[in-house]
Amino acid sequence: MIENHHNFAWREQLADGRDVIVHRKGATPAGTNELGIIPGSMSQPGYIIRGKGSPEAINSASNGAGRLMSRTKAFSMTTRSEMNKILDDAGIQLIGGDLDESPLVYKNIDDVIAAQTDLVSVLAKFSPKIVRMADPNRKEGRED
Repeated sequence: MIENHHNFAWREQLADGRDVIVHRKGATPAGTNELGIIPGSMSQPGYIIRGKGSPEAINSASNGAGRLMSRTKAFSMTTRSEMNKILDDAGIQLIGGDLDESPLVYKNIDDVIAAQTDLVSVLAKFSPKIVRMADPNRKEGRED
């Protein structure tokens, strides 16, 4: 089993021996030989990775493709029909989700993975077929 958390804090030891609390926001653990998952968007592949333990990156790598636009901008710049067409063309079933998670609002995952070859080794690449996201009416603090 491979499980990765992001937006959590861990007690760790830096390369210089200092004990610290590392809070990874938008990053995932990638310590030496540590297994992880770096997902793309709903329609892009995900990667199974092995960390290389880069001290300069605090034993971290990206936790996903990264956004091209804010959640607020996504609601004004994309449509449900655009999102559904991308998912339908890729043969992906979406459960839940909203425009702020549309594939149109994320960077290309292959470019993101290529930019961090010094942080991780790719072990496998997989394609989503069913995607489960939070239901639109369950997101706290969202204004319609």
